[in-house]
Amino acid sequence: MSKAFASQADLEDKKVTFEQISQHAWAYTAEGDPNTGVVIGDDAVLVADTQATPAMAADVIRRIREVTDKPIKYVVLTHYHAVRVLGASAYQPQQIIASQDTYDLIVERGEQDKASEIGRFPRLFRNVETVPAGLTWPTITFTGKLTLWLGRLEVQLLQLGRGHTKGDTVVWLPGERAMLSGDLVEYDATPYAGDAYFQDWPKTLDNIAALKPVALVPGRGPALKGETEVAQGLAGTKAFVSDVYASVQAGAAAGKDLKAVYRETYERLKPKYGQWVIFDHCMPFDVSRAYDEATRHADPRIWTAERDREMWASLES
Repeated sequence: MSKAFASQADLEDKKVTFEQISQHAWAYTAEGDPNTGVVIGDDAVLVADTQATPAMAADVIRRIREVTDKPIKYVVLTHYHAVRVLGASAYQPQQIIASQDTYDLIVERGEQDKASEIGRFPRLFRNVETVPAGLTWPTITFTGKLTLWLGRLEVQLLQLGRGHTKGDTVVWLPGERAMLSGDLVEYDATPYAGDAYFQDWPKTLDNIAALKPVALVPGRGPALKGETEVAQGLAGTKAFVSDVYASVQAGAAAGKDLKAVYRETYERLKPKYGQWVIFDHCMPFDVSRAYDEATRHADPRIWTAERDREMWASLES
């Protein structure tokens, strides 16, 4: 193979930043690694996206404890991907909350996704042996909207549309216009779209923009502070998703096979986005999904560890 599989060559530790972005919201970021969002309310803490293992979640907990001793009552899963959910047990939350769509995806493909992601991201699944047997299961599910009260602090969990997955949830603090977006928004990091809905994603980003957030924790990349930075994050994500799909759709309409479409799309997007984190990792998965959506698969097919390897060998050999 011309390139190391997925992120197996990415072994360098990243510098962690834990910073306050609004009165009650905090961002745990690590130079393009998966982020965790934290809301510290009057009487409890909410964590959105858990890190990939309990051992890695321990660092998030340590940093939370530097600023509050309030109990971590809620863990929110913004979507079902293993790198976002398998650290949940470390927080010992009273409730794990996800959309019903996310719950359904865990039922349908959670085991396969777990094996797939562990194979792709060895560094992000450090101390994977600390993950309890089985999957991370929500204890509360919702459809559309769920409002929590952390004392007097209103926290809304919203489904604003399909994008990164069909179950995407954002955490919204309306009083502060602060958001934890999960992987619906990335900043200086390549959106992973292997389970995406390309045609829906831009509209979902418009729905986020309509809320007028002034602080946002993206799925990857630094925290966005101020209307200008938030707008840049939304615009960059939207441009990437739209550019991938436009290129793939044109190639598919011309009758080109997946490998030809992949090479064309990679070369077309690399000058604009090639410096973003995990560009080389994401592109084969993103183009494969976009090609499926543009041809015969309205819904994402399940990625297994075996399918990952077969696809990579086909497109990158």
